[in-house]
Order: sequence, then structure tokens, then C-alpha cells
Amino acid sequence: MILSPSTSFSFVAASLIHLDTTTLQCRPAKMTTNIVLETSMGYLTVELYTTHAPKTCTNFTTLVRRGYYDNTIFHRIIPNFMVQGGDPTGSGRGGTSIYGDKFEDEIDPSLKHTGAGILSMANGGPNTNGSQFFITLAPTPWLDGKHTIFGRVKSGMGTVRRLGLVKTGAEDRPEEEIKIAKARIVEEEEQV
Repeated sequence: MILSPSTSFSFVAASLIHLDTTTLQCRPAKMTTNIVLETSMGYLTVELYTTHAPKTCTNFTTLVRRGYYDNTIFHRIIPNFMVQGGDPTGSGRGGTSIYGDKFEDEIDPSLKHTGAGILSMANGGPNTNGSQFFITLAPTPWLDGKHTIFGRVKSGMGTVRRLGLVKTGAEDRPEEEIKIAKARIVEEEEQV
């Protein structure tokens, strides 16, 4: 088969759109934003919910691009609950957003803390999001409506489980530092 310039354009155009067969309309294909967290206990990839929490995802990806999370620690780990990081001071009291100090919640009632691997913003009350985030280790329904869910672990749940098993001391702080060596944005096809 010989491809003409118009055929090859049609092929390229078809790969960039999604045909909605219920309404027979063409719309741009969805692009997924994935972040790889290279931790001292292994790698994990999170998929961001850019449609449900656009401002939160913009904050997170911008901080990742700036290297903000590189060489930070998971400062709080509670077994069967969550793993928390994103504070460059490592104290659990630091961190700011790209919007200044804090920004508002983006609560989507369709998103719930239904199990392990949910990515949410840590906060000190309503509309106090900065840079800190947590990943759930189990269902945590009491957090629904109180914390912005902005993604999920797409791969690397073994790493998440290992994080949840580390020994902790006072204030749920790991006895040994668990680092995020590097956080980086990856293409949809690339997974670790």
C-alpha cells in the first residue's frame, strides 16, 4: 500500500483525536500526567487527576519541574494509614505552593479514599494546601471531603507497602530517613 500525503495526515490526525461514538464528535485525546518518585525504598509512579483537581496538579507538577521534592524525606508514616512527604524542611510544618503560601481545596465528591495508593494533599484545615502530600496505605473514608485527591499510584505499590512497614518513633517519624531522591515527570508510555 502506498501512503499519499493526505493518507498519512489522516493517520496522524486519527492518532491525536478520540472519536466519541455516542455523539459522533471528535475531541482531543486525553494526555495523562505521570510522576515518578525515585525513593530510597524503590520507585513508584503516580497518575495525576488533572481534570478533577487542575490547580492542585499544576502546583504539584510545577514543584516537580523545579526539583522542589528532590532529596526531601517522608517525614511521617503511620502503618495502615498513610505515608506523608513534600515538606522541604522535613519537619512536617514547612512547604509552600506555587501560588504563594496556601491555596484552596479542590474536593470532587466522586473521588474517595477507597484504598491504598490514593494521592492527596496534606493540610492543616480547609483551604490550606501547600506542597505536602500523602499516599494512603488503606481505605481512609474519614478523609473524604477534607483532603484534595489529585491522583493515584499507577505502579510501584510494592514500594508503597514497604514504606508503610518502616519503623517509626515520636510523631510517626521514620527512625531512618526515607528519601525522595528525585521526582520527575514522565511520558505516558514510560513506567517504572
